[in-house]
Amino acid sequence: MIDKNTKYLKLSGLEPLIITPESNFVNVGERTNVAGSKKFLRLIKERKFEEALDVARHQVEGGAQIIDINMDDGLIDGKEAMVNFLNLIGSEPDIARVPIMIDSSKWEIIEAGLQVVQGKCVVNSISLKEGEDEFIRQATLIKRYGAAVIVMAFDEVGQADNYERRIEIAKRSYEVLVNQVNFPPEDIIFDLNIFPVATGMDEHRKNAIDFIEGTRWVRQNLPHCSVSGGVSNVSFSFRGNNPVREAMHSVFLYHAIQAGMNIGIVNPALLEVYDDIPKDLLEHVEDVILDRRDDATERLLDFAETVVGKAKESKVDLSWRKEPLQNRITRALVKGIDQFIVEDIEEARQQASRPLEVIEGNLMTGMNVVGDLFGSGKMFLPQVVKSARVMKKAVAYLTPYIEDSKDATTSAAGKILMATVKGDVHDIGKNIVSVVLACNNYEIVDLGVMVPPEIIIQKAKEEQVDVIGLSGLITPSLDEMVFLAKEMERQQFTVPLLIGGATTSKAHTAVKIDPVYSQSVVHVNDASRAVTVVGDLLQKDTSEGYKKSIKLDYESFRDRFLNRTKQKEYLTLEGARQNKLQINWKASDITKPKALGIQVWEDFDLKKLKDFIDWSPFFRSWDLHGKYPNILQDDVVGEQAQELFQDAQKMLDQILDEKLLKAKAIFGLFPANQVNEDDIALAIQNGEGKSTQYVFRTLRQQLKKREGVPNIALADFIAPKTTGIQDYMGCFCVTTGFGTQELAQEYEKNLDDYGSIMVKALADRLAEAFAEYLHKEVRTKHWGYAKAETLSNDDLIDEKYQGIRPAPGYPACPDHLEKLTIWELLKVEEKIGVQLTDSLAMWPAASVSGYYFGHPETKYFGLGKIKLDQVADFAERKGIPMEEAEKWLAPNIIEN
Repeated sequence: MIDKNTKYLKLSGLEPLIITPESNFVNVGERTNVAGSKKFLRLIKERKFEEALDVARHQVEGGAQIIDINMDDGLIDGKEAMVNFLNLIGSEPDIARVPIMIDSSKWEIIEAGLQVVQGKCVVNSISLKEGEDEFIRQATLIKRYGAAVIVMAFDEVGQADNYERRIEIAKRSYEVLVNQVNFPPEDIIFDLNIFPVATGMDEHRKNAIDFIEGTRWVRQNLPHCSVSGGVSNVSFSFRGNNPVREAMHSVFLYHAIQAGMNIGIVNPALLEVYDDIPKDLLEHVEDVILDRRDDATERLLDFAETVVGKAKESKVDLSWRKEPLQNRITRALVKGIDQFIVEDIEEARQQASRPLEVIEGNLMTGMNVVGDLFGSGKMFLPQVVKSARVMKKAVAYLTPYIEDSKDATTSAAGKILMATVKGDVHDIGKNIVSVVLACNNYEIVDLGVMVPPEIIIQKAKEEQVDVIGLSGLITPSLDEMVFLAKEMERQQFTVPLLIGGATTSKAHTAVKIDPVYSQSVVHVNDASRAVTVVGDLLQKDTSEGYKKSIKLDYESFRDRFLNRTKQKEYLTLEGARQNKLQINWKASDITKPKALGIQVWEDFDLKKLKDFIDWSPFFRSWDLHGKYPNILQDDVVGEQAQELFQDAQKMLDQILDEKLLKAKAIFGLFPANQVNEDDIALAIQNGEGKSTQYVFRTLRQQLKKREGVPNIALADFIAPKTTGIQDYMGCFCVTTGFGTQELAQEYEKNLDDYGSIMVKALADRLAEAFAEYLHKEVRTKHWGYAKAETLSNDDLIDEKYQGIRPAPGYPACPDHLEKLTIWELLKVEEKIGVQLTDSLAMWPAASVSGYYFGHPETKYFGLGKIKLDQVADFAERKGIPMEEAEKWLAPNIIEN
């Protein structure tokens, strides 16, 4: 629990980042740095800012807690680029939720960024290089802007390159900042310069240990400040030898973090788990990092030759089977090995006075190790799910003995009800959280998907649960959560409520759910945090203090959110329409589809989709962040990613060879024109020369843009009726989900959560691959406007094709109601069996639907926030009440 009287580094985007002594190491994402990413540099040079936002988004999705933004390049107007990019980030809640690090060697760029950045940011960096006067001037302005600052160990003489110079400059900088500028000491972050070791030069021997000891001195003698650095510099001498570099980074971080380093830039592709470094390599590396021997460099250089390109041993090592019983059980749980668990559990049962002791003793001892390793970042979600599989197998073996002995029920840490709310069908994330909590000795009551509120409440009472966890992926699920919270309040529930899922956020939880439920409500955005949150909520001695602090935190967040200064200007709907996208409509730009009307594909061959799979989201669903295929060589998660990928390939091959899943598709291409500014009318022939008209209602951007930048709606991509030009558009739905539920249930019957989650994750990937495949077929054959297209799968993933396929509920059209029109137009349920739930989620879950637009000027865009005048107009055009229109719109897009 946070002590309000202690000074912590507090940063924020839309959400706070408070760095306490208990915080894990804070990693800074640096791919939005033009000096660190060729792709980002190219996008900024080409002014493709919307695409550049994806780089930032991927970093946040990848777990970066701060993103470093640098625009220092000779061919870029750095000041203008910084301001534009920060303004764009401000309108993207999924990026803007994390703090920003404004990084530049030019003060004018830093100050320009400070003037527009949201939240509390970090300036990177200032130093005494140009003397105290300039240092004080810059620090005073940074303080005035309310930012934290990185201070380089650099003065008028030069960079600090030894222990004495590091502490000399740090001490002097600290005293100037705190005593003369009155800079908050907790907002000071020192970068003490990480330099290479083992270079062969004697003066470089102490580079690492001097940084480590300098860090220790700073944290002990300069109260409340933090220490940061770029870790990859330390291993510069061993470029090309990744096993040695991985070990060097891990060893350096292990000792630097113990000394007090709490922030830094670490390449996740070059980091080994400290405990997994071979002992001989560990000894040689620590000799160098800690400067323990005069010949340490020579010995490591010689030893490094023996590990260049050395692959990890592939043979099975069974030496651990000779270890003591508890060690064997713990290893089986940590490594997810179920081969010997029944044998070891039987041995443990023979030694125990009661079968239950094996669970409460041997198994929980092992699972506590799993929990500690996961909590400290030394294990990853796929490994934990495998651990759960071993645990379940062991408990299943013991259950008959426990029942025969009439033993007491095992004492769980708490009972948690988990449910995906009414109308929503997605449960991968919920299932992963359930497994992780179960691995930490919590009893899980999983009600599955599409659970009505009355069932959740009834089961919560029957089971006397300690916590209720709600999950949702689609927008209407948020209203279901609010309704349930109100009902729990009405029925005087006292149990805490956990909120999670893709569309949920701390903002929505604080503003919509927390006010209607007087008990604790906590937004949980990842599985590892769930364990900590539940532990704090149920801790007997401290839970009341924690609950009170959470309530106050959400109240404060809500006040800031509702009373935030309006920095952005919005146009009226009429003003936005006057600034619509203007296309010079020419008949030559429009291709008539080769075949108008509807086509159905039954029992599609899934093998055709294998090369169209985008694997990066697959790894993210398992909380392994990085882009495929680079993630397979990642130093933090690479080994686990490879193992997960191999398991996925094995299951995918089985699915394809045995045809375990069934794929279907339906799509149609139709004459269409823009009508009434924001509507698209299309016609479908229904025989005897008659046609039926269908209308899609689109939404228009209302944020005031700079001169010459339009406010776009999807309708702008279709030729207006008034032009006299006949245009066309399409709709589609694909699914690879038939059979998924049955397969998953088979795995669950065999106590294999890993397999159950894996098959759902693969079905989702196949559905997205099917949507990509079908879109390509439509572009090149059925519509034919891009018949000469030759794009690789990477090009398809990067959306380098002509045309778009936006989906209702997503950024360009964030309302789900238009799915009803697609279903009516195509007769989706009747022809391929994909249904819409009450909340307009698709069932089976592994399904994708949307539109096809083909004009050369079409592009993906985000609607951003809209005003209530457009919500009212949308409701009128749809013929529905205002309240219903708001229900189907994403909650964060309405600007009150």
